[in-house]
Amino acid sequence: MTSTPDLRIGVIGMGARSDLASHAHRPGEGSRVTVVADPAERGRALARERFGEDVATARSVEEMLEAHEVDAVMILAPDFAHAGIARQTLAAGIPTFCEKPMAISLEDADAMLELAKEKRARLYIGHNMRHMPVVRQMKAIVDSGRIGRVRAIWCRHFVGAGGDFYFKDWHAEREKAMSLLLQKGAHDIDVIHWLAGGSTRRVSGIGDLAVYGGITDRRDNSDRRMGEWYDEDIWPPTAQKELNPVVDVEDISMLQMTLDNGVLASYQQCHFTPDYWRNYTVIGDAGRIENMGDGAGDQIYIWTSRRSGPGRPDDVEVTARAEGGHGGADPSLVAEFLRFARSGGRTEVSVIAAREAVATGVRGAESIRSGGVPLEVPPVADEIREYFDGGQV
Repeated sequence: MTSTPDLRIGVIGMGARSDLASHAHRPGEGSRVTVVADPAERGRALARERFGEDVATARSVEEMLEAHEVDAVMILAPDFAHAGIARQTLAAGIPTFCEKPMAISLEDADAMLELAKEKRARLYIGHNMRHMPVVRQMKAIVDSGRIGRVRAIWCRHFVGAGGDFYFKDWHAEREKAMSLLLQKGAHDIDVIHWLAGGSTRRVSGIGDLAVYGGITDRRDNSDRRMGEWYDEDIWPPTAQKELNPVVDVEDISMLQMTLDNGVLASYQQCHFTPDYWRNYTVIGDAGRIENMGDGAGDQIYIWTSRRSGPGRPDDVEVTARAEGGHGGADPSLVAEFLRFARSGGRTEVSVIAAREAVATGVRGAESIRSGGVPLEVPPVADEIREYFDGGQV
């Protein structure tokens, strides 16, 4: 009996999301990280520390592709670099994992789809929340029909760590992040679409840079990592210091969305709340559900009668426990990608849905910045949708 050789994985970027690559490094079990590309020496040093002294390193994507053979790549670089790197790996026909958001412009997202189809290169986007127990359990309840046909979805995202996570580095700049409706909102918009069974075709929004724009204490933090400046004891948010030199993304955003199947949705994101969690409310024509917390052991309330009320749902489902980051989602996400890279086929994560999340976030930000004018969200071309929905065979 012969064993299947390990997939050789190339990792691009050793920043905040590089922990994901650890789930792909299983020598002798199906995959191993063989080369890491990062322009910074500290990133390459971290790669050797995490994957062993034998791991090869490169200073650029070009160097990695020219000097090393890989069976798949994981793009874990900053958001603004995703599309440019993906163009190189897809053009080479390499199965590509791209961390979300897949791009920070609609044009780049569509170009990635077209190139992947042209080259028949497998493309996968890191929407790990489709593997989070709380989301999967809410999806199962919706699909069971217990609350009838979905008519509306509301999501409130309280980002208690927003000042530390997103306003002390490149995330704070429109030029590099476009909007936190992508970096953070792409997750939630994708979940809204998944639970609703549709995609946004019209969006309007309001928002503001309400708190962090008024803080004048600034510093170029490119010489540090998030762990070196994060301090959960800083409160209130106006007490934050050493923000990024440029801060021009909104710290509070609110979207109203009309989906192609008639579902109405709203999304609110605030980066100066004390608490940090997501709350989804799904309303059907025979009941509603709402998660009270998004971690293991938290609860999903289910209302299906008029006898229920505040704190008195008809039923309660406890969110399952799982090992690994994001409630066990991260190892499941990487495992699905590795299977897909090797064999192709359908996946729980949808590349088309990832594009729809970017499109909604981009148009939503544009609406906010134009006074809340409703904007149309263009659909994906039929032939592109059919190809990716078919499993990229």
